[in-house]
Formats: sequence, C-alpha cells, structure tokens
Amino acid sequence: MEDSVAIDAKRILLRYGAPIAVLEKVSEEDRIILARAIARTPLAQREKTLRRLLIERGYMKKG
Repeated sequence: MEDSVAIDAKRILLRYGAPIAVLEKVSEEDRIILARAIARTPLAQREKTLRRLLIERGYMKKG
C-alpha cells in the first residue's frame, strides 16, 4: 500500500512541474508530504506552489 502512495505522489509532482532530476533527490516521505500539500492547493496555483515548496526545502534553487 505504501509503495502505491509513493508512486502516486511522484506522479502528482511530475504532473505539476517537478523536474525529474530534482524529484530524484526528494525522499519518498517528502514526496508524499509535497503531493498532499499540492492536492490541497487550488488548481491554478499548484505549479507555482510546488516550485516554491521545492525551493523552501532546498531541493531547487530560486531563479
């Protein structure tokens, strides 16, 4: 069950613009946390919010 949650989380993050190279650095636990946060975000703001969260957590650089 947990594996399917992690796979779904990865799909959600990819759908909303997480670069594959960045996503490979994100732990499964963080992927799930990020995907849950994105699911609660209004559709129009998901890509922007995901990038902001990845930057805040140190997975991406701003710019």
